[in-house]
Amino acid sequence: MDNTTDGTWDSLQVKLNDGILQTLRELKFTHMTPVQSACIPLFMSNKDVAAEAVTWTEGSMLRGDSESCFMQVGALVITPTRELALQISEVMQHFIQKFPQFRQILLIGGSNPIEDVEKFKDQGANIVIATPGRLEDMFRRKGDGLDLASSVKSLDVLVLDEADRLLDMGFEASLNTILSFLPKQRRTGLFSATQTQELEKLVRAGLRNPVRITVKEKGVAATVVQKTPSRLSNYYTICRAEDKFNNLVAFLRQHKHEKLLVFFSTCACVEYYGRALETLVKKVTVHCIHGKMKNKRNKIFADFRALKSGILVCTDVMARGIDIPDVNWVLQYDPPSSASAFVHRCGRTARIGNQGNALVFLLPMEESYVNFLSINQKCPLQKMAPVSDVVDVLPKLKALALADRAMFDRGMRAFVSNVQAYAKHECSLIFRIKDLDFASLAHGFALLRLPKMPELRGKKFPDFVETTVDTDKIRYKDKNREKQRQKMLVELKEKNQTSLLKKTLMKNKAWSKQKTKKERRKKTAAKRRHDEGSDVDDEDTEELLNDTRLLKKLKKGQISEDDFEKQITRGPESKHRTEGSEGGV
Repeated sequence: MDNTTDGTWDSLQVKLNDGILQTLRELKFTHMTPVQSACIPLFMSNKDVAAEAVTWTEGSMLRGDSESCFMQVGALVITPTRELALQISEVMQHFIQKFPQFRQILLIGGSNPIEDVEKFKDQGANIVIATPGRLEDMFRRKGDGLDLASSVKSLDVLVLDEADRLLDMGFEASLNTILSFLPKQRRTGLFSATQTQELEKLVRAGLRNPVRITVKEKGVAATVVQKTPSRLSNYYTICRAEDKFNNLVAFLRQHKHEKLLVFFSTCACVEYYGRALETLVKKVTVHCIHGKMKNKRNKIFADFRALKSGILVCTDVMARGIDIPDVNWVLQYDPPSSASAFVHRCGRTARIGNQGNALVFLLPMEESYVNFLSINQKCPLQKMAPVSDVVDVLPKLKALALADRAMFDRGMRAFVSNVQAYAKHECSLIFRIKDLDFASLAHGFALLRLPKMPELRGKKFPDFVETTVDTDKIRYKDKNREKQRQKMLVELKEKNQTSLLKKTLMKNKAWSKQKTKKERRKKTAAKRRHDEGSDVDDEDTEELLNDTRLLKKLKKGQISEDDFEKQITRGPESKHRTEGSEGGV
Protein backbone atom coordinates (compact mmCIF):
# COMPACT_ATOMS: atom_id res chain seq x y z
CA MET A 1 0.00 0.00 0.00
CA ASP A 2 1.24 3.48 -0.89
CA ASN A 3 0.98 4.95 2.58
CA THR A 4 2.64 2.16 4.54
CA THR A 5 6.28 1.33 5.16
CA ASP A 6 8.08 -1.99 4.94
CA GLY A 7 8.15 -2.04 8.74
CA THR A 8 5.77 -4.15 10.76
CA TRP A 9 4.74 -3.18 14.28
CA ASP A 10 7.02 -5.88 15.67
CA SER A 11 10.02 -4.18 14.08
CA LEU A 12 9.83 -1.11 16.34
CA GLN A 13 12.90 -0.65 18.53
CA VAL A 14 10.68 0.05 21.54
CA LYS A 15 8.32 -2.89 21.98
CA LEU A 16 4.61 -2.10 22.08
CA ASN A 17 2.31 -3.61 24.68
CA ASP A 18 0.95 -7.06 23.67
CA GLY A 19 -2.63 -5.77 23.98
CA ILE A 20 -1.91 -3.01 21.46
CA LEU A 21 -0.25 -5.42 19.04
CA GLN A 22 -3.22 -7.77 19.29
CA THR A 23 -5.67 -4.92 18.57
CA LEU A 24 -3.61 -3.83 15.55
CA ARG A 25 -3.82 -7.36 14.16
CA GLU A 26 -7.58 -7.46 14.74
CA LEU A 27 -7.98 -4.15 12.90
CA LYS A 28 -5.74 -5.54 10.11
CA PHE A 29 -3.16 -2.77 10.49
CA THR A 30 -0.22 -4.98 9.61
CA HIS A 31 2.31 -2.30 8.62
CA MET A 32 3.07 1.15 9.93
CA THR A 33 2.37 4.35 8.01
CA PRO A 34 5.44 6.57 7.44
CA VAL A 35 4.34 9.03 10.13
CA GLN A 36 3.84 6.19 12.63
CA SER A 37 7.20 4.68 11.81
CA ALA A 38 8.93 8.02 12.28
CA CYS A 39 7.07 9.34 15.32
CA ILE A 40 6.30 6.41 17.63
CA PRO A 41 9.92 5.55 18.58
CA LEU A 42 10.62 9.24 19.33
CA PHE A 43 7.39 9.71 21.22
CA MET A 44 7.96 6.61 23.34
CA SER A 45 11.43 7.84 24.25
CA ASN A 46 9.90 11.04 25.69
CA LYS A 47 10.62 13.31 22.71
CA ASP A 48 8.20 15.99 21.50
CA VAL A 49 7.44 15.74 17.78
CA ALA A 50 6.13 18.17 15.18
CA ALA A 51 5.16 16.14 12.13
CA GLU A 52 4.16 17.35 8.69
CA ALA A 53 2.62 14.63 6.53
CA VAL A 54 0.74 14.45 3.24
CA THR A 55 -2.97 14.70 3.74
CA TRP A 56 -3.90 11.02 3.67
CA THR A 57 -1.33 9.86 6.22
CA GLU A 58 -2.63 9.62 9.78
CA GLY A 59 -1.93 7.56 12.86
CA SER A 60 -2.99 7.02 16.46
CA MET A 61 -0.64 6.37 19.34
CA LEU A 62 -1.21 4.79 22.71
CA ARG A 63 1.42 3.93 25.25
CA GLY A 64 0.30 0.82 27.08
CA ASP A 65 2.72 0.67 29.99
CA SER A 66 1.28 3.43 32.14
CA GLU A 67 -1.59 3.29 34.59
CA SER A 68 -3.87 6.04 35.82
CA CYS A 69 -6.29 6.45 38.65
CA PHE A 70 -10.00 7.14 38.29
CA MET A 71 -9.99 10.95 37.71
CA GLN A 72 -6.43 11.34 36.43
CA VAL A 73 -6.13 12.32 32.76
CA GLY A 74 -3.00 10.78 31.26
CA ALA A 75 -3.62 11.52 27.56
CA LEU A 76 -5.37 14.38 25.81
CA VAL A 77 -6.15 14.48 22.08
CA ILE A 78 -7.37 17.78 20.60
CA THR A 79 -8.77 17.91 17.09
CA PRO A 80 -10.58 20.66 15.10
CA THR A 81 -13.90 18.99 14.24
CA ARG A 82 -16.33 16.82 16.15
CA GLU A 83 -16.42 14.32 13.24
CA LEU A 84 -12.68 13.72 13.51
CA ALA A 85 -12.90 13.54 17.30
CA LEU A 86 -15.69 10.97 17.02
CA GLN A 87 -13.63 8.94 14.59
CA ILE A 88 -10.56 8.96 16.85
CA SER A 89 -12.75 7.95 19.80
CA GLU A 90 -14.10 4.96 17.87
CA VAL A 91 -10.58 3.75 17.05
CA MET A 92 -9.42 4.36 20.62
CA GLN A 93 -12.32 2.26 21.91
CA HIS A 94 -10.87 -0.79 20.13
CA PHE A 95 -7.55 -0.34 21.91
CA ILE A 96 -8.79 0.28 25.45
CA GLN A 97 -10.89 -2.89 25.35
CA LYS A 98 -7.60 -4.64 26.10
CA PHE A 99 -6.93 -2.24 28.98
CA PRO A 100 -9.87 -2.27 31.43
CA GLN A 101 -7.95 0.10 33.72
CA PHE A 102 -8.37 2.88 31.13
CA ARG A 103 -11.48 4.97 30.48
CA GLN A 104 -11.95 7.52 27.73
CA ILE A 105 -14.38 10.41 27.33
CA LEU A 106 -15.39 12.33 24.22
CA LEU A 107 -15.93 16.08 24.72
CA ILE A 108 -17.41 17.68 21.61
CA GLY A 109 -20.08 20.20 20.66
CA GLY A 110 -23.59 19.10 19.82
CA SER A 111 -24.22 17.55 23.24
CA ASN A 112 -25.30 18.98 26.60
CA PRO A 113 -22.20 20.19 28.48
CA ILE A 114 -23.81 19.41 31.86
CA GLU A 115 -24.20 15.78 30.75
CA ASP A 116 -20.46 15.73 29.94
CA VAL A 117 -19.70 17.14 33.39
CA GLU A 118 -21.82 14.49 35.13
CA LYS A 119 -20.32 11.70 33.03
CA PHE A 120 -16.78 12.77 33.91
CA LYS A 121 -17.65 13.05 37.60
CA ASP A 122 -19.36 9.64 37.66
CA GLN A 123 -17.04 7.59 35.45
CA GLY A 124 -13.80 9.53 35.33
CA ALA A 125 -11.48 9.47 32.32
CA ASN A 126 -7.83 8.73 31.68
CA ILE A 127 -7.99 9.58 27.96
CA VAL A 128 -9.81 12.71 26.78
CA ILE A 129 -10.59 13.28 23.10
CA ALA A 130 -11.99 16.75 22.51
CA THR A 131 -12.62 19.74 20.30
CA PRO A 132 -11.09 23.00 21.61
CA GLY A 133 -14.31 24.91 22.30
CA ARG A 134 -15.93 22.21 24.43
CA LEU A 135 -12.66 21.40 26.25
CA GLU A 136 -12.08 25.06 27.15
CA ASP A 137 -15.66 25.19 28.45
CA MET A 138 -15.04 22.11 30.62
CA PHE A 139 -12.08 23.82 32.29
CA ARG A 140 -14.47 26.60 33.36
CA ARG A 141 -17.03 24.23 34.94
CA LYS A 142 -15.66 24.34 38.47
CA GLY A 143 -18.98 25.79 39.64
CA ASP A 144 -20.70 22.61 38.38
CA GLY A 145 -18.40 20.43 40.47
CA LEU A 146 -15.83 19.52 37.78
CA ASP A 147 -12.20 20.40 38.55
CA LEU A 148 -10.62 19.43 35.23
CA ALA A 149 -7.56 21.58 35.93
CA SER A 150 -6.65 19.28 38.84
CA SER A 151 -7.34 16.16 36.75
CA VAL A 152 -4.76 17.14 34.08
CA LYS A 153 -1.96 18.05 36.51
CA SER A 154 -0.20 14.75 35.82
CA LEU A 155 -0.94 14.69 32.06
CA ASP A 156 1.62 12.57 30.22
CA VAL A 157 0.64 12.90 26.53
CA LEU A 158 -0.87 15.76 24.52
CA VAL A 159 -1.70 15.25 20.83
CA LEU A 160 -2.74 18.17 18.61
CA ASP A 161 -4.19 16.60 15.47
CA GLU A 162 -4.67 18.63 12.27
CA ALA A 163 -2.95 21.47 14.10
CA ASP A 164 -2.88 23.84 11.14
CA ARG A 165 -6.65 23.43 10.80
CA LEU A 166 -7.07 24.14 14.52
CA LEU A 167 -5.56 27.56 13.87
CA ASP A 168 -7.43 28.08 10.56
CA MET A 169 -10.72 27.66 12.40
CA GLY A 170 -9.83 30.35 14.93
CA PHE A 171 -9.05 28.16 17.94
CA GLU A 172 -5.75 29.88 18.81
CA ALA A 173 -7.16 31.66 21.89
CA SER A 174 -8.85 28.45 23.12
CA LEU A 175 -5.63 26.46 22.64
CA ASN A 176 -3.60 29.01 24.60
CA THR A 177 -6.15 28.83 27.44
CA ILE A 178 -6.03 25.02 27.43
CA LEU A 179 -2.22 24.92 27.35
CA SER A 180 -2.12 27.20 30.39
CA PHE A 181 -3.82 24.46 32.45
CA LEU A 182 -1.47 21.67 31.33
CA PRO A 183 1.80 20.68 33.01
CA LYS A 184 5.03 21.69 31.26
CA GLN A 185 6.59 18.26 31.74
CA ARG A 186 4.68 16.20 29.19
CA ARG A 187 5.12 14.62 25.77
CA THR A 188 3.50 16.61 22.97
CA GLY A 189 2.80 15.48 19.43
CA LEU A 190 1.75 18.06 16.88
CA PHE A 191 0.49 16.70 13.55
CA SER A 192 -0.44 18.77 10.52
CA ALA A 193 -0.48 18.66 6.75
CA THR A 194 1.20 22.06 6.37
CA GLN A 195 3.57 24.23 8.36
CA THR A 196 2.63 27.92 8.75
CA GLN A 197 3.92 30.89 10.77
CA GLU A 198 0.95 30.59 13.13
CA LEU A 199 1.72 26.91 13.60
CA GLU A 200 5.35 27.74 14.35
CA LYS A 201 4.15 29.98 17.20
CA LEU A 202 2.13 27.07 18.58
CA VAL A 203 5.17 24.77 18.31
CA ARG A 204 7.27 27.25 20.29
CA ALA A 205 4.53 27.72 22.89
CA GLY A 206 3.56 24.09 23.39
CA LEU A 207 6.57 21.89 22.57
CA ARG A 208 9.99 21.50 24.19
CA ASN A 209 12.74 21.36 21.55
CA PRO A 210 10.70 19.07 19.27
CA VAL A 211 12.02 16.68 16.64
CA ARG A 212 10.65 17.88 13.29
CA ILE A 213 9.47 15.26 10.83
CA THR A 214 8.31 15.67 7.23
CA VAL A 215 6.75 12.64 5.58
CA LYS A 216 6.52 12.40 1.78
CA GLU A 217 5.11 9.77 -0.50
CA LYS A 218 7.35 6.82 -1.30
CA GLY A 219 9.17 7.19 -4.59
CA VAL A 220 8.73 10.96 -4.82
CA ALA A 221 11.88 13.00 -5.30
CA ALA A 222 13.11 14.92 -2.29
CA THR A 223 12.77 18.23 -4.15
CA VAL A 224 9.09 17.63 -4.84
CA VAL A 225 6.40 17.79 -2.16
CA GLN A 226 3.69 15.37 -3.28
CA LYS A 227 0.36 16.68 -2.06
CA THR A 228 -2.11 14.06 -3.28
CA PRO A 229 -2.12 10.24 -3.33
CA SER A 230 -0.67 8.59 -6.43
CA ARG A 231 -3.80 6.40 -6.67
CA LEU A 232 -5.99 9.48 -7.01
CA SER A 233 -7.26 10.39 -10.49
CA ASN A 234 -7.77 14.16 -10.35
CA TYR A 235 -10.01 15.82 -12.97
CA TYR A 236 -11.52 19.17 -13.85
CA THR A 237 -14.38 20.16 -16.12
CA ILE A 238 -15.31 23.55 -17.57
CA CYS A 239 -18.92 24.73 -17.67
CA ARG A 240 -20.82 28.02 -17.58
CA ALA A 241 -22.44 29.17 -14.35
CA GLU A 242 -25.97 28.52 -15.62
CA ASP A 243 -25.01 24.95 -16.64
CA LYS A 244 -23.07 23.98 -13.53
CA PHE A 245 -25.88 22.52 -11.44
CA ASN A 246 -27.34 20.67 -14.45
CA ASN A 247 -23.92 19.05 -14.99
CA LEU A 248 -23.67 18.09 -11.33
CA VAL A 249 -27.12 16.44 -11.32
CA ALA A 250 -26.34 14.54 -14.52
CA PHE A 251 -23.03 13.29 -13.05
CA LEU A 252 -24.66 12.15 -9.81
CA ARG A 253 -27.42 10.34 -11.67
CA GLN A 254 -24.77 8.44 -13.63
CA HIS A 255 -22.93 7.37 -10.42
CA LYS A 256 -25.92 6.37 -8.28
CA HIS A 257 -24.34 3.18 -6.99
CA GLU A 258 -21.17 4.85 -5.70
CA LYS A 259 -20.22 6.83 -2.62
CA LEU A 260 -19.65 10.54 -3.29
CA LEU A 261 -18.76 13.70 -1.38
CA VAL A 262 -19.93 17.01 -2.91
CA PHE A 263 -18.19 20.12 -1.52
CA PHE A 264 -19.77 23.58 -1.60
CA SER A 265 -18.21 26.86 -0.45
CA THR A 266 -20.81 27.83 2.18
CA CYS A 267 -23.30 26.38 4.67
CA ALA A 268 -26.15 28.15 2.87
CA CYS A 269 -25.21 26.48 -0.44
CA VAL A 270 -25.19 23.07 1.28
CA GLU A 271 -28.67 23.74 2.68
CA TYR A 272 -30.05 24.84 -0.69
CA TYR A 273 -28.45 22.46 -3.15
CA GLY A 274 -28.56 19.55 -0.71
CA ARG A 275 -32.35 19.84 -0.46
CA ALA A 276 -32.56 20.15 -4.24
CA LEU A 277 -30.50 16.98 -4.79
CA GLU A 278 -32.75 15.04 -2.41
CA THR A 279 -35.59 15.72 -4.85
CA LEU A 280 -33.75 15.59 -8.18
CA VAL A 281 -31.53 12.50 -7.73
CA LYS A 282 -33.99 9.67 -7.12
CA LYS A 283 -33.39 6.44 -5.20
CA VAL A 284 -30.15 7.72 -3.64
CA THR A 285 -29.53 8.58 0.02
CA VAL A 286 -28.49 12.23 0.28
CA HIS A 287 -27.08 13.62 3.54
CA CYS A 288 -26.10 17.24 4.27
CA ILE A 289 -23.52 18.38 6.80
CA HIS A 290 -21.98 21.78 7.58
CA GLY A 291 -20.45 23.72 10.47
CA LYS A 292 -23.63 25.51 11.56
CA MET A 293 -25.45 22.26 12.31
CA LYS A 294 -25.50 21.55 16.02
CA ASN A 295 -27.05 18.36 17.35
CA LYS A 296 -27.52 16.51 14.05
CA ARG A 297 -23.94 16.34 12.80
CA ASN A 298 -22.70 13.36 14.80
CA LYS A 299 -25.57 11.13 13.69
CA ILE A 300 -25.42 12.24 10.03
CA PHE A 301 -21.68 11.54 9.90
CA ALA A 302 -22.10 8.09 11.46
CA ASP A 303 -25.00 7.24 9.13
CA PHE A 304 -23.09 8.23 5.99
CA ARG A 305 -19.97 6.31 7.01
CA ALA A 306 -22.09 3.17 7.31
CA LEU A 307 -23.58 3.53 3.80
CA LYS A 308 -22.30 1.46 0.87
CA SER A 309 -23.42 4.17 -1.58
CA GLY A 310 -24.85 7.65 -1.25
CA ILE A 311 -24.14 11.38 -1.46
CA LEU A 312 -22.79 13.63 1.30
CA VAL A 313 -23.25 17.33 0.52
CA CYS A 314 -20.84 19.27 2.74
CA THR A 315 -18.57 22.23 3.42
CA ASP A 316 -14.88 22.12 4.36
CA VAL A 317 -15.85 20.89 7.82
CA MET A 318 -15.45 17.45 6.17
CA ALA A 319 -12.22 18.25 4.32
CA ARG A 320 -9.61 17.41 6.95
CA GLY A 321 -8.61 14.15 8.60
CA ILE A 322 -12.01 12.49 8.18
CA ASP A 323 -11.87 8.84 7.22
CA ILE A 324 -15.00 7.71 5.37
CA PRO A 325 -14.66 4.20 3.98
CA ASP A 326 -14.83 3.55 0.22
CA VAL A 327 -15.43 7.05 -1.14
CA ASN A 328 -15.37 6.72 -4.93
CA TRP A 329 -15.64 10.38 -5.92
CA VAL A 330 -14.92 13.77 -4.36
CA LEU A 331 -16.74 16.51 -6.30
CA GLN A 332 -15.85 20.17 -5.76
CA TYR A 333 -18.78 22.25 -7.00
CA ASP A 334 -17.00 25.39 -5.80
CA PRO A 335 -13.20 25.67 -5.63
CA PRO A 336 -12.32 26.22 -1.94
CA SER A 337 -11.05 29.53 -0.58
CA SER A 338 -7.47 28.20 -0.31
CA ALA A 339 -5.34 25.91 -2.49
CA SER A 340 -4.38 23.74 0.50
CA ALA A 341 -8.07 23.08 1.19
CA PHE A 342 -8.40 21.82 -2.39
CA VAL A 343 -5.82 19.13 -1.64
CA HIS A 344 -7.44 18.19 1.67
CA ARG A 345 -10.81 17.75 -0.02
CA CYS A 346 -9.27 15.41 -2.59
CA GLY A 347 -7.69 13.48 0.28
CA ARG A 348 -11.09 12.15 1.37
CA THR A 349 -10.77 9.53 -1.38
CA ALA A 350 -7.93 7.22 -2.50
CA ARG A 351 -7.19 6.45 1.16
CA ILE A 352 -5.16 3.58 2.62
CA GLY A 353 -3.92 2.55 -0.82
CA ASN A 354 -7.34 2.47 -2.49
CA GLN A 355 -8.21 3.98 -5.86
CA GLY A 356 -10.18 7.22 -5.88
CA ASN A 357 -11.35 10.06 -8.11
CA ALA A 358 -11.80 13.79 -7.70
CA LEU A 359 -13.50 16.33 -9.97
CA VAL A 360 -13.69 20.11 -9.72
CA PHE A 361 -16.20 22.24 -11.67
CA LEU A 362 -14.66 25.45 -13.03
CA LEU A 363 -16.09 28.43 -14.91
CA PRO A 364 -14.40 29.30 -18.26
CA MET A 365 -12.66 32.32 -16.67
CA GLU A 366 -11.23 30.08 -13.91
CA GLU A 367 -9.33 27.58 -16.08
CA SER A 368 -5.95 29.09 -15.17
CA TYR A 369 -6.57 27.68 -11.65
CA VAL A 370 -5.54 24.28 -13.05
CA ASN A 371 -2.04 25.53 -13.83
CA PHE A 372 -1.89 27.31 -10.46
CA LEU A 373 -2.66 24.05 -8.60
CA SER A 374 -0.05 22.17 -10.59
CA ILE A 375 2.66 24.68 -9.67
CA ASN A 376 1.56 25.82 -6.21
CA GLN A 377 0.32 22.51 -4.78
CA LYS A 378 2.08 19.96 -7.01
CA CYS A 379 -1.41 18.76 -7.86
CA PRO A 380 -1.84 18.01 -11.58
CA LEU A 381 -5.38 17.77 -12.99
CA GLN A 382 -6.64 16.08 -16.16
CA LYS A 383 -9.44 17.61 -18.24
CA MET A 384 -12.59 15.49 -18.21
CA ALA A 385 -14.85 15.28 -21.22
CA PRO A 386 -18.16 17.14 -20.78
CA VAL A 387 -20.78 15.23 -18.80
CA SER A 388 -23.19 13.41 -21.10
CA ASP A 389 -27.02 13.34 -21.02
CA VAL A 390 -27.33 16.71 -19.26
CA VAL A 391 -30.96 17.70 -18.62
CA ASP A 392 -32.15 21.16 -17.60
CA VAL A 393 -33.42 20.72 -14.02
CA LEU A 394 -33.49 24.44 -13.19
CA PRO A 395 -37.24 24.81 -13.94
CA LYS A 396 -37.86 22.07 -11.34
CA LEU A 397 -35.67 23.95 -8.87
CA LYS A 398 -37.70 27.13 -9.50
CA ALA A 399 -40.90 25.14 -8.98
CA LEU A 400 -39.57 23.99 -5.59
CA ALA A 401 -38.99 27.63 -4.60
CA LEU A 402 -42.48 28.65 -5.74
CA ALA A 403 -44.05 25.79 -3.80
CA ASP A 404 -42.28 26.53 -0.50
CA ARG A 405 -40.96 29.83 0.83
CA ALA A 406 -38.32 27.93 2.82
CA MET A 407 -36.73 26.82 -0.47
CA PHE A 408 -37.03 30.34 -1.90
CA ASP A 409 -35.25 31.73 1.17
CA ARG A 410 -32.50 29.09 0.94
CA GLY A 411 -31.81 29.98 -2.68
CA MET A 412 -31.47 33.70 -1.91
CA ARG A 413 -29.16 33.07 1.05
CA ALA A 414 -27.08 30.60 -0.96
CA PHE A 415 -26.56 33.09 -3.78
CA VAL A 416 -25.53 35.90 -1.42
CA SER A 417 -23.14 33.67 0.55
CA ASN A 418 -21.61 32.28 -2.66
CA VAL A 419 -20.85 35.76 -3.99
CA GLN A 420 -19.37 36.82 -0.65
CA ALA A 421 -17.19 33.68 -0.51
CA TYR A 422 -16.00 34.34 -4.06
CA ALA A 423 -14.97 37.87 -3.09
CA LYS A 424 -12.81 36.46 -0.25
CA HIS A 425 -11.02 33.81 -2.34
CA GLU A 426 -7.34 33.51 -1.51
CA CYS A 427 -6.40 33.34 -5.20
CA SER A 428 -7.91 36.73 -6.09
CA LEU A 429 -5.99 37.07 -9.36
CA ILE A 430 -8.00 34.17 -10.81
CA PHE A 431 -11.24 34.39 -8.83
CA ARG A 432 -12.15 38.03 -9.42
CA ILE A 433 -15.61 39.14 -8.43
CA LYS A 434 -15.61 41.80 -11.16
CA ASP A 435 -15.44 38.98 -13.73
CA LEU A 436 -18.56 37.24 -12.40
CA ASP A 437 -21.59 37.22 -14.68
CA PHE A 438 -24.22 37.80 -11.98
CA ALA A 439 -27.15 37.16 -14.34
CA SER A 440 -25.70 33.80 -15.40
CA LEU A 441 -24.86 32.92 -11.80
CA ALA A 442 -28.37 33.80 -10.60
CA HIS A 443 -29.81 31.69 -13.40
CA GLY A 444 -27.62 28.78 -12.23
CA PHE A 445 -29.10 29.19 -8.74
CA ALA A 446 -32.59 29.13 -10.31
CA LEU A 447 -33.45 32.39 -8.53
CA LEU A 448 -36.92 33.87 -8.99
CA ARG A 449 -35.55 37.37 -8.45
CA LEU A 450 -32.22 38.97 -7.54
CA PRO A 451 -31.56 39.70 -3.87
CA LYS A 452 -30.69 43.15 -2.57
CA MET A 453 -26.97 43.16 -1.80
CA PRO A 454 -24.09 45.65 -2.07
CA GLU A 455 -22.40 43.81 -4.95
CA LEU A 456 -25.47 44.31 -7.17
CA ARG A 457 -26.36 47.86 -6.13
CA GLY A 458 -26.71 50.28 -9.04
CA LYS A 459 -26.27 47.57 -11.68
CA LYS A 460 -28.74 46.41 -14.32
CA PHE A 461 -29.07 42.83 -15.53
CA PRO A 462 -31.13 42.71 -18.73
CA ASP A 463 -30.15 39.04 -19.27
CA PHE A 464 -31.84 37.98 -16.03
CA VAL A 465 -35.61 37.58 -16.30
CA GLU A 466 -37.38 37.78 -12.94
CA THR A 467 -40.51 35.78 -12.25
CA THR A 468 -43.86 37.52 -12.75
CA VAL A 469 -45.07 35.99 -9.47
CA ASP A 470 -45.16 38.29 -6.43
CA THR A 471 -42.51 36.56 -4.30
CA ASP A 472 -43.90 38.14 -1.12
CA LYS A 473 -46.95 35.92 -1.56
CA ILE A 474 -45.00 32.64 -1.66
CA ARG A 475 -46.05 30.70 1.43
CA TYR A 476 -44.18 28.31 3.71
CA LYS A 477 -45.26 24.68 3.44
CA ASP A 478 -44.88 24.48 7.20
CA LYS A 479 -48.22 25.84 8.45
CA ASN A 480 -46.85 27.01 11.80
CA ARG A 481 -44.03 28.86 10.09
CA GLU A 482 -46.44 30.50 7.65
CA LYS A 483 -48.73 31.50 10.53
CA GLN A 484 -45.76 33.09 12.26
CA ARG A 485 -44.79 34.92 9.04
CA GLN A 486 -48.31 36.33 8.61
CA LYS A 487 -48.24 37.50 12.23
CA MET A 488 -44.89 39.20 11.65
CA LEU A 489 -46.21 40.88 8.48
CA VAL A 490 -49.12 42.36 10.47
CA GLU A 491 -46.74 43.54 13.20
CA LEU A 492 -44.41 45.02 10.60
CA LYS A 493 -47.29 46.90 8.98
CA GLU A 494 -48.35 48.32 12.35
CA LYS A 495 -44.76 49.21 13.17
CA ASN A 496 -44.38 51.03 9.84
CA GLN A 497 -47.57 53.00 10.48
CA THR A 498 -46.39 53.94 13.99
CA SER A 499 -42.99 54.87 12.58
CA LEU A 500 -44.62 57.10 9.95
CA LEU A 501 -46.70 58.85 12.63
CA LYS A 502 -43.61 59.41 14.77
CA LYS A 503 -41.75 60.86 11.78
CA THR A 504 -44.62 63.30 11.20
CA LEU A 505 -44.58 64.37 14.85
CA MET A 506 -40.81 64.67 14.84
CA LYS A 507 -41.01 66.81 11.73
CA ASN A 508 -43.43 69.21 13.47
CA LYS A 509 -41.36 69.24 16.64
CA ALA A 510 -38.24 69.79 14.70
CA TRP A 511 -39.82 72.78 12.90
CA SER A 512 -40.75 74.44 16.18
CA LYS A 513 -37.30 73.83 17.59
CA GLN A 514 -35.84 75.23 14.42
CA LYS A 515 -37.93 78.40 14.90
CA THR A 516 -36.63 78.80 18.47
CA LYS A 517 -33.09 78.34 17.21
CA LYS A 518 -33.66 81.06 14.61
CA GLU A 519 -34.74 83.52 17.28
CA ARG A 520 -31.74 82.61 19.42
CA ARG A 521 -29.43 83.11 16.48
CA LYS A 522 -30.98 86.55 15.83
CA LYS A 523 -30.26 87.64 19.41
CA THR A 524 -26.69 86.36 19.23
CA ALA A 525 -26.14 88.14 15.92
CA ALA A 526 -27.52 91.37 17.37
CA LYS A 527 -25.09 91.16 20.30
CA ARG A 528 -22.19 90.47 17.95
CA ARG A 529 -23.07 93.42 15.75
CA HIS A 530 -23.26 95.62 18.84
CA ASP A 531 -19.84 94.49 20.01
CA GLU A 532 -18.43 95.11 16.56
CA GLY A 533 -19.89 98.66 16.51
CA SER A 534 -22.60 98.04 13.95
CA ASP A 535 -25.36 100.55 13.21
CA VAL A 536 -28.05 98.56 15.07
CA ASP A 537 -30.02 100.71 17.51
CA ASP A 538 -27.98 100.85 20.74
CA GLU A 539 -31.04 101.14 22.96
CA ASP A 540 -32.61 97.93 21.57
CA THR A 541 -29.38 96.07 21.97
CA GLU A 542 -28.89 97.27 25.51
CA GLU A 543 -32.44 96.21 26.41
CA LEU A 544 -31.86 92.78 24.94
CA LEU A 545 -28.67 92.35 26.94
CA ASN A 546 -30.36 93.46 30.16
CA ASP A 547 -33.21 90.97 29.61
CA THR A 548 -30.65 88.22 29.13
CA ARG A 549 -28.86 89.17 32.37
CA LEU A 550 -32.13 89.15 34.32
CA LEU A 551 -33.01 85.70 32.96
CA LYS A 552 -29.63 84.36 34.07
CA LYS A 553 -30.12 85.80 37.57
CA LEU A 554 -33.56 84.19 37.80
CA LYS A 555 -32.12 80.80 36.85
CA LYS A 556 -29.36 81.13 39.43
CA GLY A 557 -31.90 82.06 42.14
CA GLN A 558 -30.39 85.49 42.66
CA ILE A 559 -33.78 87.16 42.11
CA SER A 560 -37.37 85.95 42.60
CA GLU A 561 -39.92 85.48 39.83
CA ASP A 562 -41.82 88.55 41.10
CA ASP A 563 -38.69 90.67 40.88
CA PHE A 564 -38.05 89.30 37.42
CA GLU A 565 -41.60 90.17 36.25
CA LYS A 566 -41.35 93.68 37.73
CA GLN A 567 -37.99 94.43 36.21
CA ILE A 568 -38.70 92.94 32.80
CA THR A 569 -41.75 95.22 32.43
CA ARG A 570 -39.89 98.43 33.45
CA GLY A 571 -38.21 100.75 31.05
CA PRO A 572 -34.58 100.27 30.18
CA GLU A 573 -33.34 103.05 32.42
CA SER A 574 -35.05 101.76 35.59
CA LYS A 575 -33.89 98.23 34.84
CA HIS A 576 -30.35 99.46 34.49
CA ARG A 577 -30.51 101.34 37.81
CA THR A 578 -32.01 98.36 39.65
CA GLU A 579 -29.36 95.98 38.32
CA GLY A 580 -26.68 98.42 39.27
CA SER A 581 -27.95 98.70 42.85
CA GLU A 582 -28.34 94.92 43.16
CA GLY A 583 -24.89 94.37 41.79
CA GLY A 584 -23.39 96.40 44.63
CA VAL A 585 -25.06 94.44 47.43
